[in-house]
Parts: sequence; C-alpha cells; structure tokens
Amino acid sequence: MDSGYYAASAGLAAQTQALELVAHNLANLATTGYRGEQTTFRSLLVGNGAVQTNALNAAVNDFGVLSGSRLDLTAGSLIPTGNPLDVAVSGSGFFTVQSAQGALYTRDGSFHLTPTGQLVTSQGNAVLGEQGTIILPAGNLAISSDGTISVDGALVDKLRLAEFSPQTDLTAVGNATYIAPAGSALVAADTSVSQGMLEGSNVSPTEGVVQLITVQRNTEMLARALSALDGQLNQIAVQDLPKV
Repeated sequence: MDSGYYAASAGLAAQTQALELVAHNLANLATTGYRGEQTTFRSLLVGNGAVQTNALNAAVNDFGVLSGSRLDLTAGSLIPTGNPLDVAVSGSGFFTVQSAQGALYTRDGSFHLTPTGQLVTSQGNAVLGEQGTIILPAGNLAISSDGTISVDGALVDKLRLAEFSPQTDLTAVGNATYIAPAGSALVAADTSVSQGMLEGSNVSPTEGVVQLITVQRNTEMLARALSALDGQLNQIAVQDLPKV
C-alpha cells in the first residue's frame, strides 16, 4: 500500500488534535492567567533515501504526527481591578498553591478569603506562603512587590513564588493551573507582583483566528488527499488485482 495513505491518515488525525487545541486557546481568551498552548509537529516519513516518497507523500509529510504541545510563557496584559485580593505576577514566576494533587502553580491571582480567613484561589486551592497556608486577620491588606503580606502594617507572611528553567515541562491541570516535575521549582529571583491587578490571557485573538483557519485548511487538504488515495486503492483492488 502507498505510504502516502498512512501519512495522510496520520496527518489528518494530527490536525484534528491541533484543531481542538487551537479552539481551546480561543475559548480561554478571557481566562485570568491563561497560558496558550502551541502545537509541535514532526514528520511521519523520512527523506533520507530509506523511504521513497512521491509528490503526495511530500505534501502531507510536514503534518505527519502531532508531537505534543508546549506552553507559550509570554506575559499577558495587566488589568487593574482595584480589589486588594487580586494579585498579578510580573516576570517568569508563578504563585504556588496547594491542592489534593499536591503543589500546583498558577498565574491566576484572583484570590478570595474563606470564612476562616484562609487565602484561596478561584478554584478553592490554598495559596501558599513561605510559612505554609496563609490566614489573614481582619484589617487593611497590603501586598508589596516582593510578595510580602501585611495587615494594618503587621507582617503576616510572604507569597511563595516559584520560577522554572526554560526546559521544565509544565503540564496543565485545568485552564490556568499547572503541575511541575518534582524538585523543578526554583526560588523566584526575577519576579514581582502587583496588588489590585490581574494578568489576562496571553492568547492573541487575531493570531488565534489565523491559526484556526490554517489548521482547518490543512485538515481539508489532508482529507482530500486521503479521499484521493482511497480512490486509487479501490481502483487497484477492482481493476488490477483480478489480472494478477
């Protein structure tokens, strides 16, 4: 069987997955602290002489297999809210939060207080400070640029901010929360926070729509290629095999 059929089939599956990822990015345009995901592809066929490729194989080869996705770690825009419990991160760091799954990391600083005064995320995860979970007494809350928390001038704790090396593979757990490999979190050295602000999604609506159109066109091209190859195989089965 022509290897182009396999390449077109794999490419169509890969583009379908990519379409879902692009759609997910666009669906989170308004999600606080969201980091867009970018697709990475690898060729299905190898043009080193070991595999003979025809023109159709070459056309579909670049869309062969979806290797995975990677986070776009560029910063989103800071949006003033005036809410003292809203905190935005500047730099490469993340807030550290505690969940049933263990330590997680997020750029979503839309915090609120439980009835007992515990600082938690919008998902209900406990925000961690250097001394553990953060309990705030009643009073005027102030959070300095280095994450130091005080109430009515009295020091309470300091937000636990974490940074990661560029090679660290952060895995999304929900829309704006991530899990990192054990031991990969580094003490934040190039990160600051701003009280009364939130960081918006870093997904560009224009770029997202362009990506969506591109993936849709690639999907349509591969579907046509698969249909053409299927027709060729049917022709061989009907007309050529009986002559053998």
